[in-house]
Amino acid sequence: MAIKLTLDGKVHDVTIARRRPHLVLVIDGVEHEVTSLPGLGDGRKSISVGGHDVEFARALLRDRQIVRMGGRTFDVGVVDPFSQGGAGGGGQDALKAPMPGAVVSVQKQAGDKVARGEAVVTIESMKLQTALPAPRDGVIAKILKGEGETFEKDEVIVTLEPEGEKA
Repeated sequence: MAIKLTLDGKVHDVTIARRRPHLVLVIDGVEHEVTSLPGLGDGRKSISVGGHDVEFARALLRDRQIVRMGGRTFDVGVVDPFSQGGAGGGGQDALKAPMPGAVVSVQKQAGDKVARGEAVVTIESMKLQTALPAPRDGVIAKILKGEGETFEKDEVIVTLEPEGEKA
């Protein structure tokens, strides 16, 4: 699963590479192992990343997190992939590749109905497999890349029929 986070206005790509035995995140192409997660909620917290304990404080401010760490304050937010129309951004009718790679498997076919967030294709990028979700409810219009085909970052892999047409 790939998400985009903003840190002081700059967008960073974050992918969950592995959940067990420890959480492994790939942030802007660099892998980080998280061995101790902080609890939920505001307040003082601790997290262990790459064997280093990091102390911080956080507070929820509407849809953003304010994080105080090492004498600095950071503004962190999540970029809603559905508001941008897929993992790579763009319209709600296109499912784009978040990074270069190859299609491993295709879970849907043209004409299939899909629900927002439902896996449509599984890709492999940087030796990590990721299921790309439908950006909205709808019907698959075209699958532009089949199993084994390669693609570049932001290349459209699947299109949905435009909203308002048959569904």
